[in-house]
Amino acid sequence: MDSKSDLRKIAKDLRKNLNIEEISKTICTKIRNLEDYKCAHNVMIFYPMKYEIDLRDLLNDNKNFYLPRTEGKNIIVCPYSADLQKSDFGVMEPNTEPIDPNILDLIFVPALMADKNGYRLGYGGGYYDRFLAKYSNIKTIIPIPKELYFDELPKENFDVSASAIITENN
Repeated sequence: MDSKSDLRKIAKDLRKNLNIEEISKTICTKIRNLEDYKCAHNVMIFYPMKYEIDLRDLLNDNKNFYLPRTEGKNIIVCPYSADLQKSDFGVMEPNTEPIDPNILDLIFVPALMADKNGYRLGYGGGYYDRFLAKYSNIKTIIPIPKELYFDELPKENFDVSASAIITENN
């Protein structure tokens, strides 16, 4: 199997050829039909980077939405607001005051690739793995295009698996 850095490059190249806008719409529709989503009141999504699944359509739903913000080597959770600023990584982050992540019912986790065991290939900083290890009681879902969903990815001892994966097909 390829190394994680090789797989990251493959995933980034592959995403450029996908219709992410259409895939995102389909995934948002599927999310709205999930029981875990219907029951959730406090939901953390991620602000999409270029060629990444865009869940912002969910912001129209009657829920409290939150975005991650990096602080040092950690993720803090802040209420979603239109007042966003670009992080050092080029990700749009909220300027709102952080909340206790324990109020979250559901977390959507970004990924370059994901596998059938719930493991993801992220961007390599370990931010989500550190965060999710602390809040393992919260349901997590990785939205991913079917082309980036595999049987198995390489994993490390510190990698944290998600509760579920959603593609436009499943």
